[in-house]
Amino acid sequence: MVDLATRPAAPSSANKASPNLVEMNWDPITRIVGSLGIFTKIDFENRQVAECHSTSSIFRGYSIFMKGKDPRDSHFITSRICGICGDNHATCSVYAQNMAYGIKPPPLADWIINLGEAAEYMFDHNIFQDNLVGVDFCEQMVKETNPSVWVKAQRTPARNSDAHGYRTIADIMTALNPFSGEFYRETLIVSRYTREMFSLMEGRHVHPSTLYPGGVGTVPSNQLFTEYLTRLVRYAEFMKKCVPLHDDLFDFFYEALPGYEEVGRRRILLGCWGAFQDPNHCDYDYKHMTDWGRKMFVTPGVVVDGKLVTTDLVDINLQIRILRGQSYYEDWDNCETFVKTDPLGNPVDQKHPWNQTTIPRPQKRDFDKNYSWVMCPRWLDKSSGDHLPLDTGGGAFARLFSTALAGLVDMNGYVKATGDSVKINLPKTALKPAVEFEWKVPKWSNAIERDRARTYFQAYCAAAAYYFLEQAFTEIQAGRTKTFTPFEVPDEAIGCGFHEAVRGVLSHHLVIKDKKIANYHPYPPTPWNATPRDDFGTPGPYEDAVQNTPIFEENGPDKFKGIDIMRAVRSFDPCLPCGVHMYVGGGKTVKTTHSPMFGASRKQQP
Repeated sequence: MVDLATRPAAPSSANKASPNLVEMNWDPITRIVGSLGIFTKIDFENRQVAECHSTSSIFRGYSIFMKGKDPRDSHFITSRICGICGDNHATCSVYAQNMAYGIKPPPLADWIINLGEAAEYMFDHNIFQDNLVGVDFCEQMVKETNPSVWVKAQRTPARNSDAHGYRTIADIMTALNPFSGEFYRETLIVSRYTREMFSLMEGRHVHPSTLYPGGVGTVPSNQLFTEYLTRLVRYAEFMKKCVPLHDDLFDFFYEALPGYEEVGRRRILLGCWGAFQDPNHCDYDYKHMTDWGRKMFVTPGVVVDGKLVTTDLVDINLQIRILRGQSYYEDWDNCETFVKTDPLGNPVDQKHPWNQTTIPRPQKRDFDKNYSWVMCPRWLDKSSGDHLPLDTGGGAFARLFSTALAGLVDMNGYVKATGDSVKINLPKTALKPAVEFEWKVPKWSNAIERDRARTYFQAYCAAAAYYFLEQAFTEIQAGRTKTFTPFEVPDEAIGCGFHEAVRGVLSHHLVIKDKKIANYHPYPPTPWNATPRDDFGTPGPYEDAVQNTPIFEENGPDKFKGIDIMRAVRSFDPCLPCGVHMYVGGGKTVKTTHSPMFGASRKQQP
């Protein structure tokens, strides 16, 4: 099972024994919330990472303190899981509540939520891609880590210079320099008006103030949607420059560094839980979830070795397994079983989120035993019996992969899935003609293709937003302006919400007893991507992608920056706020001092 779940065979140099391994650690990983650590052993003789462990140093306790709460508060509370994609959590929680309460919002409410979430993807992917990931490819970084690549970049014309305006690859790299680069500064401006687009729909970024089970509190009007449209047109024009710019940059790295496709490469094991409900089909009833799930405007799916094995949300739900692995928790096999069967009568496993009981067990970090506060979400592949460590590819990669292979999405020509690609059409804007982009299923799941997908999915969201606006305007013009359906909380119920946080799969699993929350487990993308080794010894996706990655950086151990490792990790869009919550419990006060970056030991006082 371990062999099946890890990356393809490494280059031949990996087979050469080298006794000289150098331990190098990055804790915390910068440019994200600082609770992700990457611990490696590097074989500088063979230019390869020999071993990798991924750690999260802070406990997340929402599953504990959600118990006993009024379920109607769950989207407001879980929105605070993250200060970056809190609206994704709120949306997913609302979906789970809609199911538990047995309600369907008016269509206009779902179109408004779709418009808000599209704006969130545009905002977050934009700022991460060019203000955080882009720094890994900028002039300053490339000069320091690969001076020979910088020389090549100065001599290499940009193929799409007519579209983006930069003559050489070096010009693009210079434009990505933090704070001084022209394109870097432009993307900061874009991040402002995409936030405005979101706030028009959901009231407040990043914790929505107008999002509720049963609908939204947003007051719809032609003016509201026109305000959104004026910003969307501006964003679409930006994407006509952005997509070809990133294609030029990423293609250059393949050409300048033969073999760079191996950086961050792992077996193609992808999960996408779908996004953007179609209110013409979605009633939030679990019994119909297979059908309405396939009508989502981003198709849910599990991809194994490049093949789409399911698009069935019921199947996806039932095969989720949460393994303890080498994490700081006790097992819950003998704890309460909250849900024995789903609404269709299918048995629900004790390792499913509906039945999980979180029992934290703080302890010293030990890479031979337990070393992370992240558990091990896995997806049980019934055909092989393997517990697969699915990754999200940073979100965009898995979404495009699943949607392309399924071939189900067709948004009136704006976005169309073909079976092996996704075609994205952006209409004419102020200074640029209509453009069609096509994201094609790539050969590899690696750092470059994860980053490339992030750009294409920004264009996807822009095109989708045009379609959602058309539907919203149609509702307004027909006088269908209702945005809320009343409901009552049942005595007992279960619900599950499936959505995509910006960086990947997001599910919320809710159990209600006596009108209160009896069990609640949110599973964002971070636990899927950042897992430690599981019960079978299978490494998590970060670990797997870094382990055996070749080293192209020209610096030796004394000045080593680990740029290839950082590109591999950051290609997943790591975001650890989902791991930044502490449950103290029982009146205890816990004081923790932890500064691993200085080599200090961890101290705890009761």
